[in-house]
This record gives sequence, C-alpha cells and structure tokens, in this order.
Amino acid sequence: EFIRSYYFNKMEVIRFSSSVGKYVGFTELGVKNAEAWNNIPSELSRMRAQKETYCVNHVQNKYAAVLTKS
Repeated sequence: EFIRSYYFNKMEVIRFSSSVGKYVGFTELGVKNAEAWNNIPSELSRMRAQKETYCVNHVQNKYAAVLTKS
C-alpha cells in the first residue's frame, strides 16, 4: 500500500491511500483540498502510479534486507 500524508502543526490534514484510490481529508481544509484534488484525473493517476514506482519495484529489496537482519 502506498500512503502519502500531509501534515500541518503535527496534525494530519490530508492523505492519499492507494487502497482507497483517492485523497481523504481529515480537517476542514483537508476535505476541501481532497475534493479539489480528487476532481483532477491526472493527479489521481499520478498518485496511483506512485505505488508501482515506490512499492512494487522496491519491496523485494526491502524484504531481503529485513530478512538478513532478523
């Protein structure tokens, strides 16, 4: 799962989760931004592609590193 969170004053304002597939807001401002960002198809497809870029391509390396240390 790929998660990108945005914080302000140590409080999570908005989050993109690949399992949900869209932005979710946690504050009043976060909800407004989530609605705006969810209405931009290119932004959603860009964030969905981040899972492939970061998670799928690197999980085997990270998994191997953890196994050798345990």
